Formats: sequence, structure tokens, C-alpha cells
Amino acid sequence: MTVKGKIKTAILILLSVSIVFTAFFVTGRSVMKIIYPLKYSEYVEKYSADFGIDKNLLYAVIKTESSFNPDAVSSADAVGLTQITPETFEWLKTKLGEEEKDISLTDPEVSIKYGAFFLGYLLDEFSNTDTALAAYHAGRGRVNEWLEDESISPDGKNLAEIPIKETAHYVRKVNKALNVYNKLYQERNNQYE
Repeated sequence: MTVKGKIKTAILILLSVSIVFTAFFVTGRSVMKIIYPLKYSEYVEKYSADFGIDKNLLYAVIKTESSFNPDAVSSADAVGLTQITPETFEWLKTKLGEEEKDISLTDPEVSIKYGAFFLGYLLDEFSNTDTALAAYHAGRGRVNEWLEDESISPDGKNLAEIPIKETAHYVRKVNKALNVYNKLYQERNNQYE
């Protein structure tokens, strides 16, 4: 083969590889956007702003809790997109000064509003995202007990470890989803800065 022929072959190979890579990247990104969607964005945008939390963190919690199924019910009777128990829902309504009886956590707006408020409340209380997420999953009382145990929390403010395997797994899953949302929708994130 001549030098000119080798150059043409090399160019065709490079072009083919770049086309395949681009197609894979675009397709992979499209698939990821299906797996990690921006559903209910009007409510997520509104209530994350209202309660001062990162919208991608709220998306990550919804993805982890219910995979965007507004009718989801857990074995602990947690309901809706943000998986709040009826008892916690009643407590959150008092914190917000609301007494309305005819609202349901299966309503996406209600679930997102109360989930965002609760997440913001926990972030304010614990000042550490992983600790707040552990409290969202395992309960505030349990996390406060962990913070009092020096073997779990040497400084009394942050958890060196999460003693319940399911809660530790939950925190890792939310953080993974948060990282995906941050990377996948980076251009959307940058447009609001």
C-alpha cells in the first residue's frame, strides 16, 4: 500500500471511530436522561428555591425514594415521590403552619413541597448533607442518638460511619444520583449561575 493509501485508510479509521464514539456518547447521554429524568421540574424548581436546597439534590432524593412514581408506597408506609410517612407529614404540616386536611402525598406537588421542606429542615439542623440524608432515611431521633455516640461521631456533628447498612446504602445511592444529575445536566446548571 502506498503512503497516500495508508493516510487515507488512517483518516477513514479515525473518522469512523469518531462517528461511533459520538453516536455512543449521544445515545448514552440520552439513555441516562431517561434513567435520571427531570420530571415535575416546575415543582422541583419552585420548592427547591423556596426552601433553599439544591434542585439536583431534590431530584436525586426523588429518584432514589420513588423513581418518580407518585403512587409509590414503601413497607414503612412512606408515600409519594419523596416517600414521607403519614406521621412525618402531619409534623411537617405543623412546622409549615398548615392545617389543610384534603391534601395527599400522592399529589406530586404536595409530595415535592413537603419533601423539599423536610430536606431543607434537615440540612439546616445537621449542616452536613450525608447526615441530613441519613436523617431523612432513618429518622432525626436515630441520627441524633448516633451523633451522641463518639464511636460513630467523634465530633458530635458529623457521622464517621452510618451504623445501619440500609441507611448507609441509601446515602450512597442519593450521592450517586446527585453526581449523575450534576454531570448530566451541567449545561442547565451553568445557565442559572
